[in-house]
Amino acid sequence: MRKVLFEDRKEAGKKLAQALLKYKNDKSAVVFAVPRGGVVVAEAVCEYLQIPLDVVVARKIGAPFNEELAIGAVSPDGDVIINEEAVRVLKVSESYLMAQKQNKINEIKERLKKYRGSDVYESLEGRTAIIVDDGIATGYTVKAAVDFIRGLNAERVVVASPVIAPDTLVEFEGLVDEVVYIYSDEPFYAVGQFYKFFPQISDEEVISIIKKIKGKGE
Repeated sequence: MRKVLFEDRKEAGKKLAQALLKYKNDKSAVVFAVPRGGVVVAEAVCEYLQIPLDVVVARKIGAPFNEELAIGAVSPDGDVIINEEAVRVLKVSESYLMAQKQNKINEIKERLKKYRGSDVYESLEGRTAIIVDDGIATGYTVKAAVDFIRGLNAERVVVASPVIAPDTLVEFEGLVDEVVYIYSDEPFYAVGQFYKFFPQISDEEVISIIKKIKGKGE
């Protein structure tokens, strides 16, 4: 039987905000949400903590014949993280990986322009970047996001998610300055198992939230 922890992403965001309370009104902090679901969670976080919202778009590379099985991810600057063992076991070709990389780069640029109006980011020197998603399973897209944010010279990188798979949590504790979460335990099959309502989020919803949070900060 699945363990339901949250009614929806908004409730999860409110609970995650409580866990991030030390960052309330922190002028150096900025939230980077992972679209699309992470933006809904980040809305509550930003509103409660009174810190600005941005987005970081990384795209998962799915296995051939099974898009849901992550074998890697592409970051906003085109860098690729690959699960070498999965690629070897599944006998994934180099040509498949290269084609997927280019497809994902194009998707990322398109989404960044749609969400932010630009794919150019400012330096994060002296700032704390809080990367927020609605849940982390294998973590490949978030790892790609972390690498990208590190490249912007953030002083501290925090990963925050309502739920995170236990094995992935151990990995991230060695990758970032802090991991903030509500729940991490087995059995962990998929992020959606912990939500009563876990609908697809549209681009229009993402854009609406970004404009709303930005408007409150101006």
